[in-house]
Amino acid sequence: MKKKAALAACSNGLPETRRKQAEELEKFLKEIGMEVVLSRCLYERGGTAFSGSPRERAEELMRFYRDPEMDLIFDLSGGDAANGILPYLDFEAIGNSRAVFWGYSDLTTIINAIYAKTGRSSVLYQARNLTYAPGEWQRQAFQNWREGKKTDLFDFSWEFIQGASMEGTVVGGNMRCLLKLAGTEYWPDMQGKILLLEAAGGLAPQMASCLAQLGQIGVFGQVRGILLGTFLSMEESGSRPGIEELAKEYAGEKIPIARTAQIGHRTDSHGILIGSSLVLGSRL
Repeated sequence: MKKKAALAACSNGLPETRRKQAEELEKFLKEIGMEVVLSRCLYERGGTAFSGSPRERAEELMRFYRDPEMDLIFDLSGGDAANGILPYLDFEAIGNSRAVFWGYSDLTTIINAIYAKTGRSSVLYQARNLTYAPGEWQRQAFQNWREGKKTDLFDFSWEFIQGASMEGTVVGGNMRCLLKLAGTEYWPDMQGKILLLEAAGGLAPQMASCLAQLGQIGVFGQVRGILLGTFLSMEESGSRPGIEELAKEYAGEKIPIARTAQIGHRTDSHGILIGSSLVLGSRL
């Protein structure tokens, strides 16, 4: 029996300029033996940024989760609209499904809500990366993962900028998008976790604002460590102070902080399982 994969867009709809890329991904998945199902809410509609109403997008996602043959759900979108679908999701059905959700950026909201409501893991990774010309290693790594072989897809290098080890379940993702869950029932329990933070847009003032909010809602007193991914706009512009300095300033001197250049919005980024355990450095 073929493994089944779905292509979805729970955040902003894909613009027409992304259609060819989505078709290339569909072709690749079929070539490696997967049956591919497309969301009816995939592309922008009616001159708007949306591929459907929040309820419509949620119903499409639940259609995939309720399919007993579905293995992988790849969300190809990003933007701002993903958290709008959360009230319409059936988390009991999601918890009972074998399907694994993959997405990044604004899909941080859905990924962390799934963990908060069901305890299940999802993958922070943009499947469109598999279609880029430099993505051959990712395509091979993805195939190896599917076949149960050793894979580089979820391996990444890191260095500590404060402390020497951390261990716990990973939560988080895009910092701005994660904070949209603050104060809601979809906010994950931060106690004893490793908090992953990364960003695409935003310079030092915007990142400082987000870090301040995390501190003010008590997160840095709960987590066991912080893993910083890429912060593209800051890095490309040379915005100062850098994210390492800001993280140390707002999180304090006692919490372990590590940095990786291999998780985030770059097209060569690796994946990471949100809701799964991670050990960096020696075991605590």
